[in-house]
Amino acid sequence: MPSRTVDNSIYDRLGERWYRADDDPIALLRAESRFRNPWIIEHLRAAGARDVLDVGCGGGFLANPLSAAGFRVTGLDQSAEALGVAARYDRSDAVRYVVGDGYRLPFDDGSFDAVAAMDFLEHVEEPGRVIAEAARVLRPGGQFFFYTFNRNPLSHLIVIKGVEWRVRNTPPDLHVIDLFITPAEMRAHLADAGLVADPLRGVRPRVFTRAFGWLLLTGKVRDDFAFTFTSGLALSYMGRAIKPGDR
Repeated sequence: MPSRTVDNSIYDRLGERWYRADDDPIALLRAESRFRNPWIIEHLRAAGARDVLDVGCGGGFLANPLSAAGFRVTGLDQSAEALGVAARYDRSDAVRYVVGDGYRLPFDDGSFDAVAAMDFLEHVEEPGRVIAEAARVLRPGGQFFFYTFNRNPLSHLIVIKGVEWRVRNTPPDLHVIDLFITPAEMRAHLADAGLVADPLRGVRPRVFTRAFGWLLLTGKVRDDFAFTFTSGLALSYMGRAIKPGDR
């Protein structure tokens, strides 16, 4: 058990700030999503995927763009309040939003071509259980997408303390270091679930930009704040894993 736990009730209280706040770490999550979503959509289209589950979907930062891109999307989260926001911002009016538990997905085996868990696995105490459930509901040949944070002193300094110090309105226990996941642990969870992983991709903010400087000066996140891939995995990383078998 971690010495401290994440306060996931934060996401019940955001309301319209999910999409409108620039003085809140939720704006960093929006920026991360703008960077990640095209990469995920590219892989989904290349695989001919149709049915996608977004686990821990929050305010719909991935689910809604996937639906707009033409995929059949189900978004699952424990926060009914966050799902209400997600549904209001679903311009396609087609996402199926479901209140549910990532440890016990309320879907039959082999229901989806792809499952995503973005910025979610570091919010639960047993990420391997979530990954195993994702593998269960995947069809053979299906894809599992994930994004999370590495556990080390540097990530504690930058991802946790740096955000607390520099981003306005960062609440206590937004993240806790004990729940961050090392790449070795992630690979082991994927293997235990019977998934075959691609190489992991490191992610970091673009630092030599006006938007990054603005964040440091004001504590606010501009709409042009951006992220990029990096060869290092020290801070955050994302990846894809495949469930063996023919589609």
